[in-house]
Amino acid sequence: MASSKENYRVELRAAARQLGDRCLYSAAKWAAELLVGIEPDAAPSQSAAMDTPSSSSAAAGGRLLHLHRSGGSSFRRRSRLGGAGAEVGTPLGGVSYVSTPIPDDDPFDAGADKYLLAKAYFDCREYRRAAHVLRDQVGRKAVFLRSYALYMAGEKRKEEETIELEGSLGKSNVVNQELVALERELSTHRRTGSIDSFGLYLYGIVLRDKGCEGLARTVLVESVNSYPWNWCAWLEIQSLCTSSDILNNLNLKNHWMKDFFIASAHLELKMHEEALKRYERLLGIFRCSDYIQAQIATVQYSMRDLDEADMIFEELLRTDPFRVDSMDIYSNLLYAKESLTALSFLAHRVFLTDKYRPESCCIIANYYSLKGQHEKSVLYFQRALKLNRKYLSAWTLMGHEFVELKNTPAAIDAYRRAVDINPRDYRAWYGLGQIYEMMGMPFYALYYFRKSSLLQPNDSRLWIAMAQCYESDPLQMIEEAIKCYERAANSDDTEGIALHQLAKLHSMLGQSEEAAFYYKKDLERMEVEEMQGQNFVEALLFLAKHCKTIGRFDEAEHYCTRLLDYTGPEKETAKSILQGLKQAQSGFPSMDIDHFAL
Repeated sequence: MASSKENYRVELRAAARQLGDRCLYSAAKWAAELLVGIEPDAAPSQSAAMDTPSSSSAAAGGRLLHLHRSGGSSFRRRSRLGGAGAEVGTPLGGVSYVSTPIPDDDPFDAGADKYLLAKAYFDCREYRRAAHVLRDQVGRKAVFLRSYALYMAGEKRKEEETIELEGSLGKSNVVNQELVALERELSTHRRTGSIDSFGLYLYGIVLRDKGCEGLARTVLVESVNSYPWNWCAWLEIQSLCTSSDILNNLNLKNHWMKDFFIASAHLELKMHEEALKRYERLLGIFRCSDYIQAQIATVQYSMRDLDEADMIFEELLRTDPFRVDSMDIYSNLLYAKESLTALSFLAHRVFLTDKYRPESCCIIANYYSLKGQHEKSVLYFQRALKLNRKYLSAWTLMGHEFVELKNTPAAIDAYRRAVDINPRDYRAWYGLGQIYEMMGMPFYALYYFRKSSLLQPNDSRLWIAMAQCYESDPLQMIEEAIKCYERAANSDDTEGIALHQLAKLHSMLGQSEEAAFYYKKDLERMEVEEMQGQNFVEALLFLAKHCKTIGRFDEAEHYCTRLLDYTGPEKETAKSILQGLKQAQSGFPSMDIDHFAL
């Protein structure tokens, strides 16, 4: 295992340096964080050779024992198979990865000085100067940086034109003017074989921007197969995998980086159980990885296991108090739990750390929203979008705020911008459905609710929203509403809305047996959760009447007796039913009539 870990370290160290040298700083940061996340080797000692587990191993794993249901014991050390020439094992047990040699950079020659100057210009955001310096260079490294600089220059100009024409948050059809020339040049290099994996990565981005998604996927797969450590390339492939079928048909080498990609893609495609299993296996090697912990917390949040996710996020903040990555998701979690104090603390922390990060603005916006200050919340969401116009969560959550402010046109625009960025954002589709329902347009609302439920079929809230739409006065499609409530009841409806509504609808249709079935299930749920209220009383009253009607007098008496503990008209109804039971039993001499006396 020690040798296996060292292989990962060697690869990630080289990758972090090479990615940084090519100005792919996000990918370099990811590689470096993953490098630090590899569990340190246990210090050699005489006791380590014994059969008993070493204390250093237990200490290294102790940090995560309380974070996962499986505990630390599931990540046992696996012995290497074979001799010195055996392949390195991937973190997913039983699978080996294809060895990918780390490519050497171009030899250091006279052109290397110009590359250093171009890189300095690039880092200073002087993209056209960087491209100009490398205009006569033919090395693969220089060709990539020159092309990348031209692409970034085109993106910079596109942003400027958008702001000039439509404002900082306006929609615009402005395109990157460098795309055509870059596609022509990079396609020629690919055809002649004079392009490296980084050039293929850039070519894939250009094709994606031009709408050639199929070819873009093919080119990006070529890039990661030849250089698998570029996480940015994996993320671009993920953005182009809009279904599990597309994901499964990718022709990817079995490198260990593929495991990270598949786990992340499963999370994006709402395949939460599969994603969680993969991330927990990856912790076998990258036990100290904050990235994996954050991803597991995100999965738990998506599965609505808020307490488990909360614990992991708290641990992340303890180990890295200046972290901003993934903290916007943590703020959503705290918002859902209505933890105003914790959200206030988080907002203050990220404000002091980096208040001009989009994630920081989103966290502060969530804080103001929870306080009911929706105007301020919108202001901070707009700040986040000025920093990153493609920040999906900000568009969706800003739509929610506009709904609270009764600004329907602005809410619709925000939700539509969100689904333009990511058509798989079920929250935005759901938001559109809510707005059209509020506007009295149930057929439009149903269209958007169906979209959201297809993307998140196990979310009971979406089925309940669709059912309520079917129930509305303009439609009155009760049978369809019942089907939706049944889906909600089978999708972990923690609030019990579906059971109660199913009981009411069946009762309304005169289907008393079905109504009694759901009232009884709802009553059992409320008893387990120790809940009292009008729904509880309603269930008792219906069951008392139903049992009396079908001749189950003992059960009817039981429900009526429980109703006597409540005040209101239901108590008088219960007394009346009991009196009726007494009269009904008067024809049976063997029964103890006094048993029914009040």
